[in-house]
Amino acid sequence: MLVSARYVFTGIAFAILWSSASSAGKIGLESAGGLVLFTARFLLAGIILLAWSLWVRRDRQPRGIEWKQLVIFGAFNTTLYLGIFIVALEEVTAGVTSIALAINPLLISALTARWLGTKVTAIQWISIVIGSVGVVVVSLPLMQNNYASPTGMILMAICMVAYSIGSVYYAGVGFTLSRSAVNGWQVFIGGLLLLPFAVLFPQKENHYDTRFWASVLWLVIPVSIGAVQLWLRLLMEDAVRASLWLFLCPIFGLTFAAVLLNEPITVYTVAGTLLVLLALYLGQRPSKKTSAEG
Repeated sequence: MLVSARYVFTGIAFAILWSSASSAGKIGLESAGGLVLFTARFLLAGIILLAWSLWVRRDRQPRGIEWKQLVIFGAFNTTLYLGIFIVALEEVTAGVTSIALAINPLLISALTARWLGTKVTAIQWISIVIGSVGVVVVSLPLMQNNYASPTGMILMAICMVAYSIGSVYYAGVGFTLSRSAVNGWQVFIGGLLLLPFAVLFPQKENHYDTRFWASVLWLVIPVSIGAVQLWLRLLMEDAVRASLWLFLCPIFGLTFAAVLLNEPITVYTVAGTLLVLLALYLGQRPSKKTSAEG
């Protein structure tokens, strides 16, 4: 039995929204430093989500150890991952940052197997290899034409590790708080942790113009609220299967970069896309044990 249409829609919608962040961030960087841009994004997103969670949904407040868990999750999933991400985005193109997301399925699978004792099936490993090859094929012309600096690529690798740790940590904790509450608190806490760096290490003169606020609002509503809610839903079902949707992010990310920022799409992009789609088809097929649950 195939996976449910709702699950597929959730995965595709997540990939589209999440991959748009690179181009939106690149546009915002024309007006302000990355740390200021993303701190504003996190704090505003956190306030909106917490208002919805606490006053509309009437979700309960975190209790006891949940505060510690939210701080750890927010530190990895927001402060470290996206804080380093926006700094790296000043060194590489939006397309390259989208490609870097495809490192995560391998990292998440390895960390899940190591920390949660979850078995990664042979077909999932094969799909990860195929997807990784597809991403390499897509990235070849970008690397050959110096669209990324060594410093930028090192920073991207570090933030991908932080993101993978945060994802596996979330899947392992098993929060009993609602997704809205978890997302709101972790984003807001992540913004508070990033705030001192934005204040103490100004990167450039900031202009709070239309471009800045358009970038922030897109990063807040479709990305920090919409995409992360979808991501948490995927993670609760299966962290390894969820991570495979990240293979679509380079494809959508390159498309956004080409349309909005005039970055190149070549025959390598098409070939890599086909490999990524094959990886998704193989990796998202349910095993015999779970197919009945669909």
